Amino acid sequence: QVQLVESGGGLVQAGGSLRLSCAASGRTFSSYTMAWFRQAPGKEREFVAAISWSGGSTSTADSVKERFTISRDNAKNTVYLQMNSLKPEDTAVYYCAARRGGIVVVTAFRFEFWGQGTQVTVSS
Repeated sequence: QVQLVESGGGLVQAGGSLRLSCAASGRTFSSYTMAWFRQAPGKEREFVAAISWSGGSTSTADSVKERFTISRDNAKNTVYLQMNSLKPEDTAVYYCAARRGGIVVVTAFRFEFWGQGTQVTVSS
C-alpha cells in the first residue's frame, strides 16, 4: 500500500513556473512507476508524465513535452513535476499516481494508488 500526498500547487501568471511534489509513504517506493495526471473542470483526467522506478525512463504528453519535466528522488520517496512556461490551459487539479512494476504506462486505469490532488491555476 502506498499513500501519496501532493503539494506545490497554486495560482501563477501565464509564463510562470511551479514545481509540484508528491511524497509517498512506504518502504517500496523505489519499485513503483510514478505519474502525474490532471483534470480540468468538465474534462476527463488526462496523462501528463510518468517515470520508471529508476528514473531511467520517462514519458511526457505532447501538450506539455517542451515545458514540463518529471523526476524522482527515491531517497526522499518523492516525485516531482517541474512546470515551466505555464499557460491558462494548464489549469487543472494535478494528481500523483503510482503503480507496482517498472513499465512506464500512460493510462490512468493501470495506476493503483492516487493522491488527493493539488490545484494549479494559471491566470492570463
